[in-house]
Amino acid sequence: MKNFVINIGRQLGSGGKPVGEIVARRLGVRIYDRSLIDLAARQSGLCPEVFARADEREAKGVFATLVGYLRAPFTGYEGGNAANVLSNEALFQMQSDAIREVAARESCLFVGRCADYILRDHPRAVSIFITADEEDRVERLCRRDGCTEQQARLRMERVDACRASYYNYYSGRTWGDAATYDLCVNSSRLGLEATADLVLEFAVRKLGLKI
Repeated sequence: MKNFVINIGRQLGSGGKPVGEIVARRLGVRIYDRSLIDLAARQSGLCPEVFARADEREAKGVFATLVGYLRAPFTGYEGGNAANVLSNEALFQMQSDAIREVAARESCLFVGRCADYILRDHPRAVSIFITADEEDRVERLCRRDGCTEQQARLRMERVDACRASYYNYYSGRTWGDAATYDLCVNSSRLGLEATADLVLEFAVRKLGLKI
């Protein structure tokens, strides 16, 4: 298989996605983040909002089946609560299928969505985790979203807890633990551009790429 994949996990505000965008641009490959929601929705025939509700959140005991969803037009269902009709496990499986299909079709970079676990058997995969110092994360979120420091810290705590819960639940691994990844990087040490340089050099060496 000539295709390769780079999977990036990240703390909120760490710059993981911008780093991924830089790496993807330099390698000339596509980056998949929330676009996976639209892709999975198109393949399954469900609306993107269904996947968005379960995106990087662990399953919480939603046990209804697809049969319930298909019966919806006859029971007055209008699409407003689809997350209560399909289990989160079913939605995760659909998104996993979309990730595998993309990885089989092209070289690419995935951000989050448990892609490193889903593609654990891919022969040419690199898994990266991006972290950063708390103050840098807060400053980045405040600048990007126009929020207060307190709001940024609360959001960091909530989002990272959801991401960890989602990843740990579906993978049986530990989100953010160094042993889970090929490389863990603190973007505060080098800045985003130099962190991207480091990630790119590591991926090129591990995959044997020529750029």
